[in-house]
Amino acid sequence: MALTIHLGVAELAATRFSVSPLSETVAGLQQLSGRDRNPVNLRWLHWAADELARRPLDLSHTWPLLVSDRPSWPEFLVPAPSGAGSSIDDELAALRRTTARQVRASLRRVFGERLPDVAAALAARPAAGLRAIAAELSTAHERLVAPHWPRIRSVLDADVGHRARRLAAGGAEKLFADLHPDLRWCDGRLMLGGERWRTERVVNRGPGGLVLIPVVLGSPYVLVKQSTSTQTTVRYPARGVGALWTAGTRPSAGSTVRLLGRVRAELLETLRSPATTTDLARALGVTPSAVSQHLGVLRESGLVARERCGRNVLYMTTALGASLCGTPPGG
Repeated sequence: MALTIHLGVAELAATRFSVSPLSETVAGLQQLSGRDRNPVNLRWLHWAADELARRPLDLSHTWPLLVSDRPSWPEFLVPAPSGAGSSIDDELAALRRTTARQVRASLRRVFGERLPDVAAALAARPAAGLRAIAAELSTAHERLVAPHWPRIRSVLDADVGHRARRLAAGGAEKLFADLHPDLRWCDGRLMLGGERWRTERVVNRGPGGLVLIPVVLGSPYVLVKQSTSTQTTVRYPARGVGALWTAGTRPSAGSTVRLLGRVRAELLETLRSPATTTDLARALGVTPSAVSQHLGVLRESGLVARERCGRNVLYMTTALGASLCGTPPGG
């Protein structure tokens, strides 16, 4: 059984990738609730739980919509990003622009005609409710996501770069075959299978192509908006998440230190998760110029590679570099 999205040539041509800080924020809150918890994020979950125990968040308007006994949640909480890398402020502005009709229709799809109290209050006063939700999500992002955003963004950018190369090498079939084990492309259809789908369903696709959104702080599953007034989003686990919270946290092997020197060995260990020179300088407590010099030597030795993602240049270990760290790339 599968969830199916039909895509014509025009829709496939309009399909794009996007990085979404709002999606990360919503996904992180759902992880904190225990929904589809992804064990690779346990370090972040423990940090976030300690942060909230120290100073709780007021999520009185948002939490009941995200965390309930229903299998889905209102689609307007994460509108399809308009660009490849919208800011959290841009995305929250789009959330606030959701029309009253769209808010009420989305609430009915999730909760039915008898709305719970928070949803009923939102349906009665959509504009005021959306402003309150946006304010809560803004604070949640600032507290829980922003402190880690540079490294999260590097992982997301590296994922998009990898997917773009897959698309260039083999078209949509190769792209979707590599996106997630539960996804496959066949005869103009993108099909999501796996243990979660026990019936055949067809997505009521939104206008235009799909928006493919890699997610770090999310579940291990693919999430597809089944009915939406904006473009249909496909949120999937970003590649290389497993190394994000562990890279740079363990001491470099003595043999690697003797071979490369301590700073270069630490750089190699930290680059099990993609990073910019600024990220590396901050993590290791050295100047960006010193990091650049060491990276030049590691690149010449074939231990790290780099690629440009928008305005940033990302560095990451090669297979040879990962072998010196004792792990596969991104592992």
